This record gives sequence, structure tokens and C-alpha cells, in this order.
Amino acid sequence: MFQCPICEQNINIPVGGASVLPQNLHLGFEVEVAGYMSKMTSNSDVACDQCAEGSSDPAVVFCCACHHFLCAFCLEHHKRNRIVSRHRIVGLDQEGARQLHTTMKPGDHYCSQPNHEDNKLNFYCETCSLLVCPHCTILSHKSHSVKEISTVAKTHQMEISGALEDANEVVTKLTGAIDENNRMIEQVEISKRTAFLAINQAFEILQQRLDERKKTLLSELEAISLSKTTALTLQKEHFEKMVGDIGHYTDMASQILQTHTDHEIVALGGLIPTELQATLKRVQTISLTPNQHSNISVSVKTDDLVRQLSKLGEIIVFSPSPSSCTWMSTSVAKVGTRYHVKVQSKTSEGAEYPHGGVEVKGEMRSKTHNRAVVYGEVEDHRDGTYTITLTPQTAGPHQLLITMDGQHVQNSPNDLDVRPKRDYHTLCNDQQVIQCKAPRCVAIHDNGDIYVGSGDHCIYVFDQTGQRKSTIGSSGSGDGQFSYPRGISIKGDVLYVADSGNDRVQKLTSSGKFLHKFGQQGSGQGQFNWPVAVIIDSNNKLIVSDFNNHRIQLFNENGGWLLTIDGNGSGNHSFQSPWGLALDPQGNIHVTAQGSNTIKVFSKEGVHVRMYGDSNGPRGLAIDGEGYSLVSENSGNCLSIYDPEGIKIHTVGNLKHPHGTALDPRDGSVFIAYYGANTVLKYCI
Repeated sequence: MFQCPICEQNINIPVGGASVLPQNLHLGFEVEVAGYMSKMTSNSDVACDQCAEGSSDPAVVFCCACHHFLCAFCLEHHKRNRIVSRHRIVGLDQEGARQLHTTMKPGDHYCSQPNHEDNKLNFYCETCSLLVCPHCTILSHKSHSVKEISTVAKTHQMEISGALEDANEVVTKLTGAIDENNRMIEQVEISKRTAFLAINQAFEILQQRLDERKKTLLSELEAISLSKTTALTLQKEHFEKMVGDIGHYTDMASQILQTHTDHEIVALGGLIPTELQATLKRVQTISLTPNQHSNISVSVKTDDLVRQLSKLGEIIVFSPSPSSCTWMSTSVAKVGTRYHVKVQSKTSEGAEYPHGGVEVKGEMRSKTHNRAVVYGEVEDHRDGTYTITLTPQTAGPHQLLITMDGQHVQNSPNDLDVRPKRDYHTLCNDQQVIQCKAPRCVAIHDNGDIYVGSGDHCIYVFDQTGQRKSTIGSSGSGDGQFSYPRGISIKGDVLYVADSGNDRVQKLTSSGKFLHKFGQQGSGQGQFNWPVAVIIDSNNKLIVSDFNNHRIQLFNENGGWLLTIDGNGSGNHSFQSPWGLALDPQGNIHVTAQGSNTIKVFSKEGVHVRMYGDSNGPRGLAIDGEGYSLVSENSGNCLSIYDPEGIKIHTVGNLKHPHGTALDPRDGSVFIAYYGANTVLKYCI
């Protein structure tokens, strides 16, 4: 085995030795040229290739076409020969060698087989992978696949050209990868500097807080020490004064005893003991113990802080992969209405990336208006999620583009339909009618399925064409059975039903499997007296209209009571016989109050916000994404539409006792449970 000097691959020497290995003609030619150049630049004479053996005339030139060294005589003959007279001749010196290397071309190649030396290698045997002469094709390669060398060369040229194109393409990609690596190296340095500044800033803030706390503690220490010292000093001075007073009277008493006569002692003796005893009694009434203890200690529990500091901060060395990142939004937007896209950054393994700080961009480009591009506002929640807000200005097909660090995220770009703002004045019945006995309520699944609460005490499910798909429940009080289902709400694959006759709310899957129930007849917390509507807010809280108890109750998703909005009483907060429920874009609760023929609005905390509408028996209620309210009036036999300010803008009449109202979450179509006609109508905008 030996290593090829050209491709550096290890090659096993075949049977027969190196002589049977394929010839490298190009390398052979280079070796031949090198031999000629060596002779041309040597100081020794070079024999003429045309003269007979033994001739003493040295060569003076070299023919680049004949590959022959020529003496002066042969050169003259060469010039006279018409066939070779135009051949390139170079001298035997350094300049000639240089010209030879740049001008000499390979000559014909001849067969090496015995008796074939004069035959050119003009054929190629594909069976043996050898260049062969015409005689060889007949004698040795008769049954082999043999082609003319020019034909094979063209095929190889095409293969080489294709390989070159592939190589250029790969090199282009590698060059791009190198550029990207260089960009990433620069970005690493930028990230390093950013992180460096962030670390310094964080620890400067910590140091500042520590210094401030240290200053506060030292100040408190100084104040406490001063207070104790002052109190002890005042007490000490009081004690010293008492010692002085006692000393004054004892000195006077000693002097009297030593120097005064009996008459004088009798005259003064009563005064001195009285004053001295009074002073001594004052001493007995006070504490002689220091009024302050000397201990001043400090408790700075550093162990927990040190442990926390040892874990403070984290160098994040991985980053989100744009191609793995996901986003959520609807496929329909409206002109002039804010459109929100939530982006979740993920690693290349698909795990959620829990950090912010990545450059996220969003664009909305019109396919019909070349210059209509809307750039989004991006909010970084610092937890790996981002909210992009865009407000389209033109209707029609658009493309939504979302990038992270300059690269498209998963499913970007994506088609987006931008529709004109709603104009309920154009509301029209598209003639889709669903037959159903005494429909009281209707709800639309995200997939377009239509759920209808029927007078048959069950829930009918219809597809988008109005064909019945299935029936959920039956008449009764058992789990999954109903008595007058008056309210339906769907979120994802969960179905909630206001089971009016059974005074409860049932939770089922969208296919009808019973999951849970809560409530019973009564007026206490969590009890109902004819619940007629149920809706779900963005936090999965359930809101229920408690019709005969004149109140609204809020529950968690499993039926745990949270809050009651009591309509009993007086003032704006009061309402009677609440029926339909809906949430506006701000999360406020709207309820149709039949007792006052109005719509009441409460905050999610139960505080009265406002009141609007002048309806005749309002029942069903739906609110679109722009805040328009659609109210079915059971006694007024119509559908009334109010703008976000509560002003009635349109009425669809000639309806017989309409009840439930719902909007298709996909396109905003309006569905009405047409109780008086035993049908459900669909209206399009």
C-alpha cells in the first residue's frame, strides 16, 4: 500500500505491481517537460534527436511541437520542411526553458504493447478502464465496451463540469457559512460586552444597596449608642448631684457636732436631720441600677445571603433556534384593528427557551399593494415569549413574516387574510338554515361545528354545511343528561352547559363525554335557580347567569365559587332576570337584564361600569373583537346591534322570538337560535 501524491489516498498495489496501475498522463507530461527543461538549462551538451547515433554536433534549439532537440544542421532542414516549418523553436537557455513551460503542449500518446508502438491511443476500453490503440481493440478488447477517446472525453468533461458546479455551489454555501460564523463571532463579542456590562451593573447595584444598608446600620448604631450614653450620663449626673447634696448635709452635721455648743446644736439639730432624711428618702425612691444596659449587638445573617450570592447570576450559553420557535395567532385580521401574535422561543431540541433579549421582528406585507408594509411593535416578556402587535391598513391577502435574530421562525412567512372593518349594515342572511326543535342557545367551535341547545333536552352538533353530526345527552337528571339546556359555551375541546331545569352547570368534552358538574337548587353561594347562560373568560373562570336569583356568579373551571354580582337592590348595580352573557375586548362582563330591558356592564371584579341599550326582552348576547354587541330581542322579534359606545346602529327585524346569539370565531358570521321558527339562522357580513 502506498499514498497517492495527488489525492493523498491510500492505494493497494495490485497484482502485477505498479506497472499495471492507471497512467496519469498529465503527470507524465509534466515529468517529460521537466526533463527537457533540465537538459536545456544544464551546462552539458545535448545530443541532436535527428542526427544519426554517434554524431558530434550538439543540439542548439528545441522544437516545442516535435519535442526534439535539433543541431544547427537539422534546424536548417527543419525550417525548409513545409510541414514543420511553422513549429515553435526555443533556445537552450533559461529563457527558452521558461517559454517551453508555457507553450509546450502534450503530444500524441502511443501504445506500449509490443509491435504497437506506432499506433496512437485513440480509443478507451470502459471494461478495462484503459486507453488502447486500434490494434488492441481487435486483439485484446474485442468483446469489451470500447469508445473513441473524444466521446469518452466529452462525457468526462461534462461530469467534471457538473462536479465543478456542485463544488462551486458547496463552496458558496461554505463561504456563506464562514460569513455567518464570522458574524456569529462578532455577535459573541457583542454579547460578551453586553453581558459584561450587565454583570457590572447588577453588582454595582448590589454594592450600592449593600453600602446603603451598611450606612443605615451604622447610623442606627450611632443613634442607639448616643441615646444610651446620653441616658446613662444624665442618670450619672443625677446620682452625682444627690451625692453632693448628701455630702453638703453630712459636712454641716459634722461641723455642728464638732464646733457648736449644746444650745446651738439644739437650735439647728432638728433642721439638719430633716433635710438629710428627705434627701436620703429621695434616693430610696429611685433605681440605682443603670437605666441602660451596655449590650449593643448586631445581627447580620450572612449565611443565606452568601449562599444566594454563590448562585447569583447565570451565564446562558445556549440560544433559541429560530426554526424551532413557534407562534400563535388567528388567520384573519381586520383593517384598523390591532392584531396580536405571541411568539414562543425554543431551543433546537424543541424545549422552551426561558430567557428574553433576542431580536424579534414582525411584518405584515400586502400581496396586492407593494408598498403596504406594516411593522410590528414587539414586547419582550423576558421569559422567552414575545408579543408582536400590528395594525393593518389595507384589506386583502397579506403575508405575515416573523423573524428572530434575522432568521424566519417556524411557519414564517405565512398567509394572512386582512378584512375590512365590520359593517353590520350589510348583514345579510346567506340562506343557511338549520332545522332544530325549539333552539334556545347556540355556540360555534373553533373548527366550525355548530352546537345547539334543543327543546329535545339535548345538544345537537351540526357541521359547517348544517348536516347533523351527533347528539349529546338526553332528557333526564343524570350525568350528561339535560333538562332545558339554555346556555352553551365552548373553549378548545371543553363544553360547558347551563342545565337550567336541573339547576346546575355540566362540563363535558366537545364530543359529549361527561367530566364534571356543580350547583344545585337554592340561593346560597354556588347554588342556582334556573341558570340560563354560561361563558368562559381568558383565565378559565366561568360566569353564570342565575336567572331567578337575579344575580351572576363566578366560578373557577372546576366549579369552585369565586364571586357573586348581586342584582337585588336598587341603583345602577341592580338588575332583574339576567339572561345572556358576553365579554368585551377589555374583559368586562355584559349581561342582558330582562327586567329593565337593558344591558348591564360590570368589571371582572363585579363593579358596575355602565349600562346601555333600550331593548324589548333582551335574551342572547354576543360581542365581537371590536366591541360591537349583538342582542337578540325575544319580545321585539329582532336582532339589535350596538357600537362599542353602546349606541344602537342597526336592527335586523322579522325574527320570531330569537334567543341565543353566537359569532363564528373564524370569520365573524352571526348565528341566531330562531326559537319561534325551530331553526338556526346564519348571517354573513
